[in-house]
Order: sequence, then structure tokens, then C-alpha cells
Amino acid sequence: MEISANGAVNAALAQQEVYAQQNVQVSMLKKAMDVQTEGALALINSLPTPPTSQGLPDNLGKNINTTA
Repeated sequence: MEISANGAVNAALAQQEVYAQQNVQVSMLKKAMDVQTEGALALINSLPTPPTSQGLPDNLGKNINTTA
């Protein structure tokens, strides 16, 4: 039984190439997720602050009128 060294070397090189491609794909995915995160944070930060209820009478917002 004879094992070819060239076949083993070619298989190892092919496996290294696959690992390199996977690493590139993962890094690109991480960059895309970072860009989306920055965009979402910018949208959240651009929302206006809700108005406060200071200065309103105490009875406002306590009851719901259910008759129609």
C-alpha cells in the first residue's frame, strides 16, 4: 500500500485555503454587523425625548373611558 505525499500535501493546502476563506467571511460579517449597530444606535439617539407630565393636573392619565 503506497500513500502519495503529493495527495496529502494537496489536501492540507486545500484545507488551509478553506479556513482562510472562512476567516475572511467571518470578519466581513462582523464588520457588517458593526455598521448596522452604529446605524441603529444613531437612529435611537436621534429620537426626541418624550415630554414630561409635569405641570398637568393629577387626575389626567389615571382613568380610561371605556364607553363609546
